[in-house]
Amino acid sequence: MTEPNLKQSRDSSAGALLAASAFVIWGISPIFWNQLQAVPAMEIVTHRVVWSPLFLLPVMLRQQRWGEVASAFSDPKTILTLLLTTILISANWLTFIWAINNDQVLQTSIGYYITPLINVLLGMVFLGERLRPLQGVALALAAGGVTYLALDYGRIPWIALALGFTFGFYSLVHKVIAVSSIAGLMLEMLLLSVPAVAYLVYLDRIGTGAFLHSGAWTDLLLAGTSLFTAFPLLLFTSGAKRLHLSTLGFLQYIAPSGYFLLAVLYFHEPVSRAQVLTFVLIWLALCCYSTDSVLYYRLQVKKWKKTTKRDG
Repeated sequence: MTEPNLKQSRDSSAGALLAASAFVIWGISPIFWNQLQAVPAMEIVTHRVVWSPLFLLPVMLRQQRWGEVASAFSDPKTILTLLLTTILISANWLTFIWAINNDQVLQTSIGYYITPLINVLLGMVFLGERLRPLQGVALALAAGGVTYLALDYGRIPWIALALGFTFGFYSLVHKVIAVSSIAGLMLEMLLLSVPAVAYLVYLDRIGTGAFLHSGAWTDLLLAGTSLFTAFPLLLFTSGAKRLHLSTLGFLQYIAPSGYFLLAVLYFHEPVSRAQVLTFVLIWLALCCYSTDSVLYYRLQVKKWKKTTKRDG
């Protein structure tokens, strides 16, 4: 193996390890959030907002990204766009934590399994991207699974759809912002920090706030929310830039698979036949989606090599 190929192989291996670690942390995070079951979901999300910038601060200083933050703050269009992403990610976090602490972990698994397919749908609707045949099959299978579950429930599985669409739109909007993931998260947290601190002060004043009133363990967990917010994101961004998109696509299923296993084995949620069929349809959809991603990536590489050879 030549030196460049050896370096590329090492980078890919390191990238896979970093990205997989991020998804594993996200995958086991319901155990952490469930430890805060006595704290309202809104208060937990508020603590995520308040503590995350403190965790990100040394990273921002080390990577010298404050110029990027200052530039974004001076652009009204970027700030308005980030306000939208802030609302979307906050809604996603609130829904996720509420679901974990109300015995709805299986729905969170469905929500994040269908997120890649929702991204394809949103790209088609808002970005004019063309739907490839296997992507169409994948969307149809996932839609069939969710529809069947809704009919069996007698109501729409709003948690799964809310998680999928809030994160899908969050990713879509981020496509038009020239801000890195780390700087973007810092900006989003800074935009929310003032109302978040005001809300926590209000809760303390009326005597319903958990922080400093529910024991040292709860205080430590609330402060530790930043670890499950910013730390896996740092691992993910470090790993993602070293990996092919198709590899990253496979790794992203680690987190919802973790939710599924925890729901069944740790939280002991009952699994109905309708839920099993829904998961089967969604897994088939993801097989189609992943196969399409690999085939499309190989086709692009083949075209690139042919073009490079001709130009060379």
